[in-house]
Amino acid sequence: MSTTDSRHAAAVRPHPLLAIAAGAVILSAAMGARQTFGLFIGPFSFDRGMPVTLIAFAIALHNLVWGFAQPFAGAAADRHGPAPVVAFGAATFAAGLALAAVAPNGFALVIGMGVLVGIGISCTSFGVVLTAVGRDAGADRRSMAMGLASAGGSAGQVLMVPFAQIVREWGGVSMSLFALAFLMLLAAPFGLMLSRGRDVGASHAPSGGGRAAPSLRDALAQAAAHRGYRLLTLGFFTCGFQLAFIATHLPGYLFLCHMPMGLGATALALIGLFNMAGSWACGWLGGRYPQQRVLGWLYVVRGVTIGAFFLLPKSTLSVVVFAALMGLTWLGTVPLTSGLVAKVFGMRHLGTLFGVCFLSHQLGSFLGAWLGGYVFDVTGSYSLIWGATAVAGLVAALLHFAIDDTAAGEAGDLAGAVSAR
Repeated sequence: MSTTDSRHAAAVRPHPLLAIAAGAVILSAAMGARQTFGLFIGPFSFDRGMPVTLIAFAIALHNLVWGFAQPFAGAAADRHGPAPVVAFGAATFAAGLALAAVAPNGFALVIGMGVLVGIGISCTSFGVVLTAVGRDAGADRRSMAMGLASAGGSAGQVLMVPFAQIVREWGGVSMSLFALAFLMLLAAPFGLMLSRGRDVGASHAPSGGGRAAPSLRDALAQAAAHRGYRLLTLGFFTCGFQLAFIATHLPGYLFLCHMPMGLGATALALIGLFNMAGSWACGWLGGRYPQQRVLGWLYVVRGVTIGAFFLLPKSTLSVVVFAALMGLTWLGTVPLTSGLVAKVFGMRHLGTLFGVCFLSHQLGSFLGAWLGGYVFDVTGSYSLIWGATAVAGLVAALLHFAIDDTAAGEAGDLAGAVSAR
């Protein structure tokens, strides 16, 4: 890069702390809004006469659409920068929430909360926002920067779940969804504080050794051939399955267990509160220890926590402890996973490659949210899904412990790394 180009790149790059703060605001709006969806299952079912399976399908569909749209949103941010992508996503997200607010039938709910929200969140979440934050941090600080942005983004879950609950009790479901849509639009301008990917990412080679970055086609081929990337992608499925099931069905499950009214919303808010510490801690650990090892132990803790919560007697204390432990492991997977992809493949195509990996996460999210509703409608119980969710965590841990983080282009180029450490 010439001196002129270097000065131009520096001019369009915000201060890393500014990028972290802007990323946290955008993530707070997007992730906080979607975290409230479980609060609306009961009102949509009782007040509008919609089957629980249909409502769960709409919530699950937004996860699936998010997954399929994420590689395209990441590629658009890699090419054009995050600002226009975030603006488009915020407007689409808000439109989906507004349509769900006035949905007269299941079809409108599926289009709004399923399709439009899914497209919107793909442009305002990890694949676009954390990629931009990571570009503004050096390789030695990237995991920490992404962890800080994720931690700050958890504030949305802490604040927006009780906010949505209060507005719903005061003005109804429609008012609550309109309020969330308005907050989503307020977050759109913060995309201007994130870096333009094409200015700052072009020179990052996978190993940092000065080689030119590969083309997108070559990067996709390297990813497909890299055993570590394949294992990471398979393991990410479990994260989506676990989180979507719990976020969507925990309030209803606690109601069936005759727990106090409002405890579900409190639990979701506590998950967000403890996720702030967990995301920061995972980012810190990922900068000091192999990220795949940290991920493996995270899935072990999560699987054991889920299993213990399901098997032990329910009380307010057990719900609070469960929410705290889940929060500590909730979104810490994201900075670790995106940081690991950046370590192996570099920054140039991170938005796209993380997006492909994230598709697996969202396939799991779709199944976690939808199967929870389906199994409940068929069996009248969540027991089978709780058991599957716990076992899946232990399987994911084994997959991550087997990952080799050898950089693409090293040790055989497209042959990739094929053995566990």
